Amino acid sequence: MKLLVFHIGAERYGLPLAGIDQVLPAAALKALPLTPPYVAGLLDLHGTPVPVIDLAQLAGLAPSALCFDTRIVVVDYVACNGRVRALGLLAERVEGVQGVAPGLLLDAGVRGAPFLGQVAADGGAMLQLVEIEHLLPADVRALLFPAGEA
Repeated sequence: MKLLVFHIGAERYGLPLAGIDQVLPAAALKALPLTPPYVAGLLDLHGTPVPVIDLAQLAGLAPSALCFDTRIVVVDYVACNGRVRALGLLAERVEGVQGVAPGLLLDAGVRGAPFLGQVAADGGAMLQLVEIEHLLPADVRALLFPAGEA
């Protein structure tokens, strides 16, 4: 399985490439008042507004620093109405693409954040999958992608 590898704080995480539409340099975002702090804002993606989540804040850490290797990863996300919508993920220190044999992925054995999945040992370091479908709590998903939206 091919993964896009990035950091949340000091730890390494991966997103399966199959669910990624594009990876963009960090860009200016329009603030979204009255949303949770981890909702970084709206990205203007060729005229289409795309909500962006700060993965560091979602994990309970300080906001992502905008560095040379900070990226907005645009993924396919299933909204409340079942439509697939674009969702941006602000990710620090994007390392690049790495292959991980599916047999090396193991259950983490603990339940923490619902969006964290299997882990793999990688040269003495751990790499943990982020599960896009479990990223947003139901109330935030409904806020960003209202059910009545066409």
